[in-house]
Amino acid sequence: MNAQPLTNVQIELLKLYSTNLSQDDLLNLKKILARYFAQKAINGADKIWEEKGLSNADMKKWLNE
Repeated sequence: MNAQPLTNVQIELLKLYSTNLSQDDLLNLKKILARYFAQKAINGADKIWEEKGLSNADMKKWLNE
């Protein structure tokens, strides 16, 4: 079985975690990462929304189906 090389994110996280963060710092880092990826997902959804010309009325319609 061949071991897969670490990704650039895994390498950076290993470097970061080698500093032995406090529990508070670790929690804050998790929140920052969660916000980053949530915003990235929102931006992607907004782009698709604009490309398809969707509106709030479309969303209300879907919610009531």
